[in-house]
Amino acid sequence: MTDIEIARNTKLENIVEVAKKVNVEEEDLELYGKYKAKFSSELYEKVKNKENGKLILVTAISPTPLGEGKTTMSIAIADGLRKINKKSILALREPSLGPVFGIKGGATGGGKVQVAPMEDINLHFTGDIHAITAANNLLASLIDNHIYFGNELKFKEVVWKRCVDLNDRQLRVVDTGLSGESKIVPRKDKFDITVASEIMAVLCLSENIKDLKEKLGNILIGYNEEDKPIYAKDLNAQGAMAVLLKDALKPNLVQTLEHTPAIIHGGPFANIAHGCNSIMATKLALKLADYTVTEAGFGADLGAEKFLDIKCRKAGIKPNAVVIVATIKAIKYHGGIEKDKIQEENIEGLEKGLDNLYRHISNIKDKFGLNVIVAINRFNSDTEAEIEVLRKHLEEKGVELSLVEGWAKGGEGAMDIAQKLVELTEKEENFQYMYELNEGIKEKIEKVATKIYGAKGVIFEESAQKEMQRIENLGYANLPVCIAKTQYSFSDDPKNLECKDEYNITIRDLELKTGAGFIVALAGKIMTMPGLPRIPAAESIDIDENGEVEGIF
Repeated sequence: MTDIEIARNTKLENIVEVAKKVNVEEEDLELYGKYKAKFSSELYEKVKNKENGKLILVTAISPTPLGEGKTTMSIAIADGLRKINKKSILALREPSLGPVFGIKGGATGGGKVQVAPMEDINLHFTGDIHAITAANNLLASLIDNHIYFGNELKFKEVVWKRCVDLNDRQLRVVDTGLSGESKIVPRKDKFDITVASEIMAVLCLSENIKDLKEKLGNILIGYNEEDKPIYAKDLNAQGAMAVLLKDALKPNLVQTLEHTPAIIHGGPFANIAHGCNSIMATKLALKLADYTVTEAGFGADLGAEKFLDIKCRKAGIKPNAVVIVATIKAIKYHGGIEKDKIQEENIEGLEKGLDNLYRHISNIKDKFGLNVIVAINRFNSDTEAEIEVLRKHLEEKGVELSLVEGWAKGGEGAMDIAQKLVELTEKEENFQYMYELNEGIKEKIEKVATKIYGAKGVIFEESAQKEMQRIENLGYANLPVCIAKTQYSFSDDPKNLECKDEYNITIRDLELKTGAGFIVALAGKIMTMPGLPRIPAAESIDIDENGEVEGIF
């Protein structure tokens, strides 16, 4: 059966009953039908004095076209913990429509480990991302309206972009204001995908409505004729934007197919944004359960680094254990084995591809000082010989391995890793950030590039150098850095999978995000508006005469 058929053939529990598993009563829910809800604004105040549970971060090796199943693994672990009688909860990101209709498809797990209702979660869900799009574009329209009616703030340069939650490369650079009306000033504009919007980051890094309004007001939207910054609060825009986001700020509750509570809230990409679900969702989950399973986007060099250096720093939290997800097939792919031969046993290719896994392990274990376990999403094509070679090599590195069969067996297939994680979270760690905030922008980027990506050095193009100087002059050099880079390689070249030769990271530009509180560094040719593939997933998505959605996978 397909994922969508498995989900439809599973009877879900009423969301009120799911909430009771983490001691939340109906009065603290805002219901969106039988199977979705938002938590009330008051719930966190009620539970804030409870002791935090353990935090388990799920990350992965550098992604491949084969798919490593990071979300599937996260769900399996949460279900597996329930199978061994531990009180667990999930805290995941919301899927973006861009990948759903693009190359990736849905992002709600697979097989017997899914969050549900999967069609709703993958599509409009509770409308959070639409609200972010509206708030983003409201600000854009207020800027241009202000300029139309006399430009009292003396805008010389507008840096705020419009957004849409779809992959549309045609919108990367556009001409606007071409109606010919006398007072309209034509200019070049750009679109981001909504999940790369600063509003998404602001929502995910805010802890309450007051914090949200303050961050929204602090968003840098342009520069005046004296090259001084103009903020959203200068247009008095923060109140209206907060109104659009008031419900989106509340975390969403759904369930796994085994009825484990799952909080799904916020969805920034990790290659072009900071890649983590909301602080509110994670901090609430830590109060509601003994074990919170969360994930960071793409490989550990992107999602996990930003989770640790940006989110953990801002939220005052840290993981008690980190899971690095891989598959035998993906490891062989990183060893240079072609896709059409990936299912054949190949010990040499496996051993060669281990370099990618080792680097991610070393980054988390040695650089950040955290406890690590490797989780293998098991496939029928994996041979015992390959598994034993992998286990032997990891034992030599002092890292435990767990084979997970969540896709086929649900939580029962993740009981081994669940038990190992319970033990691992009790061990001491020596967590440290990759850089200190008082270091210079250049130094912070260089530390991530050389220590995490393994680059020889960093090349800053002229535009990046000029923007760096401007940021420093404005007094924002002490913000964390969020490097936008390809997910497919440790380098900034998506085709350089093995990274055997020395390489540099090229930073072509910087973007100051004063609302979210970080500096985006654009590396290589990464785009903040993705494009569709030659054959988009949208071509296979349909709805039948009974209203049943087809083709989301």
